Amino acid sequence: MVNINSISIIGLGLIGGSLARALRLKRPALKIYAVDSCIPSLRLAEQEEIIDLGYSDVCPDIYNSDIIFICTPVRKAMEYLAGLSDKVRENCIITDAASTKAEICSFVESLNRPPVFVGGHPMAGTEKSGYHNSFAHLFENAYYVLTPTKTTEQDTILTLEAVLKDIGAIPIVVTPHQHDLVTGCISHVPHVIASALVNLARDKENSEGLVKLLAAGGFKDITRIASSNPGMWENIVLSNSETVIDLLKDYTYIIENFIEQIRSADNKGIYRFFEEAKIFRDSFSTRATGLLPPSYELLVDVRDEPGIIGSIATLLGVNGINIKNINVSNSREFEQGCLRITLSDQLNTDRAYDILSGNSYRVFRQD
Repeated sequence: MVNINSISIIGLGLIGGSLARALRLKRPALKIYAVDSCIPSLRLAEQEEIIDLGYSDVCPDIYNSDIIFICTPVRKAMEYLAGLSDKVRENCIITDAASTKAEICSFVESLNRPPVFVGGHPMAGTEKSGYHNSFAHLFENAYYVLTPTKTTEQDTILTLEAVLKDIGAIPIVVTPHQHDLVTGCISHVPHVIASALVNLARDKENSEGLVKLLAAGGFKDITRIASSNPGMWENIVLSNSETVIDLLKDYTYIIENFIEQIRSADNKGIYRFFEEAKIFRDSFSTRATGLLPPSYELLVDVRDEPGIIGSIATLLGVNGINIKNINVSNSREFEQGCLRITLSDQLNTDRAYDILSGNSYRVFRQD
């Protein structure tokens, strides 16, 4: 870490809490301060020695920090930036972690005395929120986007890159508008579509609850992100509204064209629709984590016999692998196994795969 002695984190939720944990793990001597309205979270972080001191509002310790991470929704982040701009040290670096970048970067550049600011966005997260759901390895092998502004010097980028690499992230530098277009395509619009699919299923549900009963793993996988915080996504969509609207129009065009292919029984067109999607999807890297929350799951093809779940759980347990969830998939039209095992991270998923395969179980990864 380059000449960094103290870091402040404003917003000690999932992202801010995970950042604090990662920094504490990698740099035990670093002074870490936090600001949050949730006093119990601050006191817990102090008790766990993740932060040195927690405050309910900004104060001199925050102003005098070498780096300030603002880990709040974009509108709240802009409020903090307005208050910090003329109070922080001249060489203090301020960055954020919001999901949109153009709006906040433009806001900083419009200030009378803009601080040294770099937009930031960790391409990692989970459906859960709050400090109690944070964990130190959230950023490992995850892309972390940095978007410079007119107050950003090359040394600023190098310093932030050093900090992010230290916690296992992969920093990349793009413009704010590039960021918002890409994340609109791969995150913001998919959240809209996932929520729309769930609302469609809700509208078609019958009195016997058949939709929920037969909802297969595939449906739950593609709609998993619909369980995310509604308030957060209201904020994101409005902050990136023009891009989201344009992308939804493009998506609507694709769907309308596909409807016409079905109506006209265009076999070649329908086949090409699925083929092109498969080819592009299969080209995605499986090594680095992305913006949408990862799912660490294995499917195991087993017979329905007494003790089989206990045997698998014991086998993994004696090898030090913690199972977050294990359940029988009763509706598995497009799944390769009936036992779905959810694990904590990629390392344990890989180890579980090797152990189960080595013990003659038929195991399938979830890509």
